[in-house]
Amino acid sequence: MQRFRVAAAGSAVLWLVLWLVPQAAVAAGTAYVALGDSYSAGVGSGSYTSSSGSCERSTLAYPQLWANAHAPASFVSMACSGAKTGDVTATQVSALRSSTTLVSITVGGNDVGFSHVMEDCVLYGTTTCVNEVNAAENQARTVLPGELDAVYTQIRAKAPSARVVVVGYPRFYDLSVWYCVGLSSTSRSKINEGADVLDTAISTEAKRYGFAFADVRSRFASGHEICDGSASWLHSVDWTDLQQSYHPTASGQSGGYLPAFSALAG
Repeated sequence: MQRFRVAAAGSAVLWLVLWLVPQAAVAAGTAYVALGDSYSAGVGSGSYTSSSGSCERSTLAYPQLWANAHAPASFVSMACSGAKTGDVTATQVSALRSSTTLVSITVGGNDVGFSHVMEDCVLYGTTTCVNEVNAAENQARTVLPGELDAVYTQIRAKAPSARVVVVGYPRFYDLSVWYCVGLSSTSRSKINEGADVLDTAISTEAKRYGFAFADVRSRFASGHEICDGSASWLHSVDWTDLQQSYHPTASGQSGGYLPAFSALAG
């Protein structure tokens, strides 16, 4: 019996080694390029690299965290704060190669002006908020799909063999909290609705191209939205630094975005 246990244990160790070696080889052979906007760059998480300038790429952004953990053969982030779909096609996809094996991208929010909309919700109240979110939703449904098509077509053309993971946006407010300083419950609900419409438009186009869609909403919804106090992984409006308003904190990048991306990165 003892010999059997030793042999079984030895077989298990051998199996584990044989499994880990090819997994490590896969990671080591990965050529990874990160594209997108401030959510990909890591705005709101701090620790920005001086070389990225106004793009504000952070060492705590989910693409960099994934690269740190997996040591790919190559990694470059082209993500930039404020980027729209047109910026991605004009200045970011040039980093892609036929040898690129992994691509991540978060983009679309700036195309529908969602950051500006949410600031106006704070400044001008419920009626303005509802009207502006409605307008953003309409743009997400009618205009954004074509803009995303232009980006996704370029990605597939320049990196035909790459695994592409399109990463979405979170809902921002925990609507179950009965008291939350700031916006009315109507405005908070409307902003969440807008985030859902945006994610639906993005995921629908991603699936048309055979790209994976990493949905981060459930991760933030587990007690880490605005109104969840110190447990929140999102900045509310920050009048001292408007740039980081409604962006993930460092914890949001590591606890929300990184796991969602990693699960689909292969």
